[in-house]
Amino acid sequence: MKVTVCEFRNDPDGLAADWNGLVKHVSDQKSDWVLLPEMPFYPWIAKTDEVDAAVWNASVAAHDEWMDRLPELSVPVVLGSRPVTENGRRYNEGFVWTTESGYRSVHRKYYLPDEHGFWEASWYEPGPKEFSVAEVGGAKVGFLICTELWFSAHAREYMHQQVDVIVCPRVTPQTSTDKWIAGGRTVSTVAGAFCLSSNIRGPNIESIAFGGSGWIIEPEEADVLGVTSADHPFLTRDIDPEDARKAKSSYPRYVKT
Repeated sequence: MKVTVCEFRNDPDGLAADWNGLVKHVSDQKSDWVLLPEMPFYPWIAKTDEVDAAVWNASVAAHDEWMDRLPELSVPVVLGSRPVTENGRRYNEGFVWTTESGYRSVHRKYYLPDEHGFWEASWYEPGPKEFSVAEVGGAKVGFLICTELWFSAHAREYMHQQVDVIVCPRVTPQTSTDKWIAGGRTVSTVAGAFCLSSNIRGPNIESIAFGGSGWIIEPEEADVLGVTSADHPFLTRDIDPEDARKAKSSYPRYVKT
């Protein structure tokens, strides 16, 4: 199947242009899956620790509107994360959208940073410590949303659950791009699964810019099959879930714990 990762700019005009570019790209490539960045459809709210309910609600509303536009991509499967409010509680929710069944919540981000430019724990609360598996188009998918990438025990759990693909929608700085790609390679190695990631690009706060660099990593040797850039913000590769199933019987996945 053909999977596409991307990077979006962190402003409304840039987002609109990037969306149109993505629509054209996936049409040309005949993609089956698209992974979107973490909470991509409203300027990054966690850049400040001054929590504003009106800003949160505006972000939720913007994502609601964009969920209605997912059919514009004309692909069977779209994955990503978005802000949601449930019973007055705020979450960052990983979702799968399909042309057959529409929107489905899969995972709510559990590990939340709270620091300069990334005040996530101030803005919303952790979901349950559940790393569920979704069956999508003949493949098993697990979510590690951004910071969750660094808690590799869950990658091992996903390996035991026979996950084929781990998706990592993220919002991460340009200065740590190499570290994040290394983390994606580690997750792929531990789980014996493809690792896909999409990210935001552009300014956050002074001295911090988002790094883009979405990736596709294969499961056997954790080789990087490609990385997006400002000049090439969309990346599509053919992947075969069977490669992940075979990888689980090789080192280090077969080692008993």
